[in-house]
Amino acid sequence: MKTKAKDKEGKEYLNYRIGWAKRAFDLIFSSLALVFFSPFILLIIIAIKLESKGPIIYFQRRVGTGYDMFTFYKFRTMVFDADKKLSGLSSLNEYLKEEQKEYHINDVEYKFEECSDCQRLGKPCSPILFIDGVEICENKYLRLRKQELLQNTFFKMKDDPRITKVGRILRQFHLDEIPQFYNVLRGDMSVVGNRPLPLYEAEHLTTDEWSYRFLAPAGITGLWQIRSADVHNPEERIALDNQYAMIANPWTDFKIVIKTILTFFMFRKASY
Repeated sequence: MKTKAKDKEGKEYLNYRIGWAKRAFDLIFSSLALVFFSPFILLIIIAIKLESKGPIIYFQRRVGTGYDMFTFYKFRTMVFDADKKLSGLSSLNEYLKEEQKEYHINDVEYKFEECSDCQRLGKPCSPILFIDGVEICENKYLRLRKQELLQNTFFKMKDDPRITKVGRILRQFHLDEIPQFYNVLRGDMSVVGNRPLPLYEAEHLTTDEWSYRFLAPAGITGLWQIRSADVHNPEERIALDNQYAMIANPWTDFKIVIKTILTFFMFRKASY
């Protein structure tokens, strides 16, 4: 539930607190899930240790409700020190490929007359800028810069070379997420909410438009997870997170959990 609180300067802001019913559901569901998956846990531990060196559990500082940070747990699905190899793989970011495909950098689509608002008005909708020798209206330039920021904030890679063979199986069947039920029992997360973000992603989402997602609890599953196949860019992902923050209620959570369970048994490949 959302409540109003005051900061040190006395300004009011929205704050999210998990209601007793949602918290009770989280405790019961997570406990049952850990019992259900307990026969698999030992097999997963052995498989991870046999294939590659490194810890069994991957942990990372993540940002959840109200920008609160906590330690996030998963079964390790990548080679050791995979985070340190991320910068060298930026060219494989699927979001960046979508950006290049859609906007054709330094191509004719950047010219001001291609802006839909300019076309509708029959004249430039905002001052004309000259960027790298290309004319572009200020409004469209700001929209493209916003899109570029989001594209560089989130990272998605097809056939990530850092993922181990065991890791691919764990991700396909969502078994790498089992330790997050421990996060739920600790109160760091909820079963349903918005995905907690790594620090390098969350630090870019501080504007009012983007930060609304942090009014919802951090969750194992949510609107984005059950609709990830239909989400093609970061703005759609943020929109779904904001949507959940606004409509979150027990009935919505129940429907998301049911769809998540159906997705699990359909063995859809995880994309997060």
